[in-house]
Amino acid sequence: MRKYVIMGVQGSGKGTQSELLCDDLDLVHISVGDVFRWHVQHHTKLGAQVRRTVNAGELVGDDMVESVVRDRLDQHDWNFGFIIDGFPRNGRQAEFFMESYDIDGVIHLELPDDEVRRRVLSRRLCPGCGMDYNLIADRPKVEGRCDICRTELITREDDTPEALAGRLRDYHEKTRPVLELFRRKEVVYDIDARPAVEQVQASIRKVLGLPAYSPPE
Repeated sequence: MRKYVIMGVQGSGKGTQSELLCDDLDLVHISVGDVFRWHVQHHTKLGAQVRRTVNAGELVGDDMVESVVRDRLDQHDWNFGFIIDGFPRNGRQAEFFMESYDIDGVIHLELPDDEVRRRVLSRRLCPGCGMDYNLIADRPKVEGRCDICRTELITREDDTPEALAGRLRDYHEKTRPVLELFRRKEVVYDIDARPAVEQVQASIRKVLGLPAYSPPE
């Protein structure tokens, strides 16, 4: 069984890299952000709380995040292991996680702030089916329209320069110290997230001692 944490600033490719590993190794990708987005899209009570918090440019509170992570991992659908992203984001969450679960390593995707801004501010979302696009690397076939349902694409409410600046500040102030905490207790693998997706995936697999990545034909 393999259990990994993947960390990195927003836009570093955590979700993409996690999915590539999961598809090939039968791991379960647990994205805390996706869980919260599901609640927002389905208008749950938790979703309403998350929407208010995000729109204010703030991070969701520790109690709520820890509860969501615990509930998700308690489902035990990860027979071969999991990769969790979007958690932990601060020292308290890291302590909670290390006390509750054994992990095999922390994958840290490194990306400069200027590249983060370029990537994040180019993201678009389909409000109809939830499909994600990026105007740099994954443009829709018809400008401004979803390839799947033809709905007009939008910018996420939290993908504004002001909100991004706040998230970057929070990341550097709260999340980076988590890496130092992990380094004292766990194995942290630093990966340059600037190259192409396939190159980053190959680097991850090399340091983890996993089978080489073979892009689909």
